[in-house]
Amino acid sequence: MTKIAVNACTGRMGQALLYAIDRNPQVELTAPLLRRGHKWAGEPVNRQFPEINSKILLVDDLSAVADQVDVLIDFSLPDYSIETAKLCAELKIPMVIGTTGFSYQQKQQLIELSSQAPMVLAPNMSVGVNLTLKVLQLVAKAIGHDSDIEIIEAHHRFKKDSPSGTALRMGESIAEGLGEVFSELAAFDRCGKDAVRRPGSIGFSAIRAGNIVGEHTALFAMSGEEIEITHKARDRQTFAQGAVRAAVWVSKQTAGHFDMADVLGLDELFGGVN
Repeated sequence: MTKIAVNACTGRMGQALLYAIDRNPQVELTAPLLRRGHKWAGEPVNRQFPEINSKILLVDDLSAVADQVDVLIDFSLPDYSIETAKLCAELKIPMVIGTTGFSYQQKQQLIELSSQAPMVLAPNMSVGVNLTLKVLQLVAKAIGHDSDIEIIEAHHRFKKDSPSGTALRMGESIAEGLGEVFSELAAFDRCGKDAVRRPGSIGFSAIRAGNIVGEHTALFAMSGEEIEITHKARDRQTFAQGAVRAAVWVSKQTAGHFDMADVLGLDELFGGVN
């Protein structure tokens, strides 16, 4: 049985992970983690989260329970994820990171840390989203140069980063299919009187409203026809269950940097399409 720690367990995704682990007989919650000095430390997890059956104690120090952890799942904030990744590298604890909003430098730092302990780093843990990324790559390879490409995403009103990490990863997959450099194609800001579409660009639009869990659409608009590829998440358990699946997988790996395509074996499924 895989023993799992959940970082930032009081957040939206943290609570979803507690529930997913609690209901999965193949894994065990051994370290629901709080920030250092949190007033709930030492209390049973089910006292603060009654829907959880486990009575494991909430903890605020990973080092103190490291021998009880096979893998840590982190959905927090970029700086906190980096801090946690450094400690996991030191303790040789594999990680699954679903945090978004990392800078390029922070992503490189995480990849370097993965040389000390295995790490799955993915902006979206959904099986459906990761299948969509492969499909987008194939579509872009076939018709991308003949299309105007736009990515539209929608999330709840409290989401901090924009565009979402998933939207950016969709753009990267499309750029890979085109054989282009993503940073040279991305168009994030079109406003004012001179906002004509730049030929060959990938445009981004973000909606923040209500309690939308996550919706992403890639539009390929050609002369006379359009293709839309959409993924809609209706429940955060979709992401939580994917993260737990990744945790079980990465706990068996040696040091290195992986993504959900590795976890799901999508390269083999799609014949190694690049």
